[in-house]
Amino acid sequence: MRRKEEPFFAVGEREQRRTMPAKGPLQSVQVFGRKKTATAVAHCKRGNGLIKVNGRPLDQIEPRTLQYKLLEPVLLLGKERFAGVDIRVRVKGGGHVAQIYAIRQSISKALVAYYQKYVDEASKKEIKDILIQYDRTLLVADPRRCEAKKFGGPGARARYQKSYR
Repeated sequence: MRRKEEPFFAVGEREQRRTMPAKGPLQSVQVFGRKKTATAVAHCKRGNGLIKVNGRPLDQIEPRTLQYKLLEPVLLLGKERFAGVDIRVRVKGGGHVAQIYAIRQSISKALVAYYQKYVDEASKKEIKDILIQYDRTLLVADPRRCEAKKFGGPGARARYQKSYR
């Protein structure tokens, strides 16, 4: 009987077991941030300080005028707190500004959740206090939503013009 051929680049099971280092348990958290209809989901895991949004680094995010809003958590907490983690964010829905606010919220919440689960409670509390003191929306979602349109007018509150003559 002929042996099934393997591609020349395939590594046999024995060799693979010897060369692949044993990884520890994956330390990761998944959180979301919301603003209006924009939703950003952040995956935070042990790493070396990489932050990407939809596969792009933070400095390539458009519009450029709102980049500092994205960098606020990093600037407030310092790069050393982000040095041990990788954060990958996926964002959908909403407009440019709403997406930026959803991303910054998800990054902040991801770091707090990671520190709570895998580091210690004291440093998590310190991070949380710094973020809330600067801007509460970094951790707490803005509950305001668009009001629905009603009949008798062009919008939610405005009424059609009325004539008496």
